[in-house]
Amino acid sequence: MASKAAIAAMASVLALTAAHSAQAQSGEPSFARKTITISIGYTAGGSYDLYGRLVARHLGKHIPGQPTVVAQNMPGAGSLKAANYIYEVAPKDGTALGVVVESAALEQALGNPAAQYDAAKFTYVGRVATSNNVFMTWHTSKVQSIEDMKQTEFKHAGTGPGSIAETVPRLLNALIGTRYQIVSGYAASNEAMLAMERGEVDAASSSWAAVSVGKKDWLREKKIRIYLQTAPERHADLLDAPSLAEYGNTPGDKQVTFLYTSGSAIGRSVIAPPGMPADRVKVLRDAFDAMVKDPEFVADIRKLNVELEPLAGDKVQELVVRTLNIPNSVRERAKVAFGR
Repeated sequence: MASKAAIAAMASVLALTAAHSAQAQSGEPSFARKTITISIGYTAGGSYDLYGRLVARHLGKHIPGQPTVVAQNMPGAGSLKAANYIYEVAPKDGTALGVVVESAALEQALGNPAAQYDAAKFTYVGRVATSNNVFMTWHTSKVQSIEDMKQTEFKHAGTGPGSIAETVPRLLNALIGTRYQIVSGYAASNEAMLAMERGEVDAASSSWAAVSVGKKDWLREKKIRIYLQTAPERHADLLDAPSLAEYGNTPGDKQVTFLYTSGSAIGRSVIAPPGMPADRVKVLRDAFDAMVKDPEFVADIRKLNVELEPLAGDKVQELVVRTLNIPNSVRERAKVAFGR
C-alpha cells in the first residue's frame, strides 16, 4: 500500500498537471515559477519607487501561475537608463517591466540623445496614477518665487538630463529668463531634497505624491515653499502654486510649457518591452486592470494616502502617440529652448 506521503505527492503532481492543462485549454500563457522584475528608473524614496513597489506587491496574484514579482532600482540619466534597458535588453516574455519618467516620449520627440528608444513601440501595461511634479525652495533660501528667480541666480538640484528636475528649469531659463543654476548628479528626488535641506542647493523638485507622503513635517512646519507645479491646472491642495502651463512670454512659448504638462496624464505607468507576443500583453494588461480594482490594492493606496487614477494600457499608448505627434512648430520652439 502506498504511503501517505507518496499519495500526497501524487495528488500534488496531478493538481499541477490539471492546472497546466486548464491553462493550455484557456490559451493563457503560464507564469508559474517565474519571476517578474520591475525596473524602477530612480533610487528608493520617491514616487516612482513608491508606485513601482506597490505594483510589485499586488500584481503577481492576478497573473496566471501567480509569479513572484520583485522591484529593482535602476537609476541613471533621469530614468532613461532604465527605459533604454527595457527597450533594448530586457526579455520580451513578460518577465521584465519598468516604471520610468512620464516625459520619456517627450524627451524622444525633442531629440534628447539619451533617449535610445521609440516610445510608441513600448508595451504599455497600464497607469496607476497621474503625476504632478512640484518645485520647492527651502524656507531660508534667497529665492522664494519665480519672480525672485528672474532676478537672482540660484542653485537647483538636478537628477539627470532626462529628468523633469532638469528639463523644466532649462525650459524656464530659455523662455522667461529665470536664472536656475542646475547642480546635476543627484540620483533622485530624495537625494536632491536632502541636498536642499543641508543648504548645498537652494531648491529641488519631486512629485507631489512623494512630498505629501514623505515630507509631511516639512509641510506642517512650513520648511518648504512650493512655487511651481507641472499639472496642467493647479491641484486642489496647491492652489497657491502656479502651473507650468501658466508661463510663457508668447503664444508659442505657452504651447511649449503646456506640452510639458502633458506628461502628467501619462503619470506613473508600467511599461514592458516592444515586440511582445499578443497573448502575454493581454495577460499583463488584464492582470493590471484587475489589480487596480482589487480591494487590497486600493486599501494599500489609501494607507499611503497617494492618488489612484488608473488607465488601461491601450489608452496610455494613445497618450504617448499623441505626445510624439506634436506640431513641428512647437517641437522646433522647444528644441531651440533646450539648445538641441
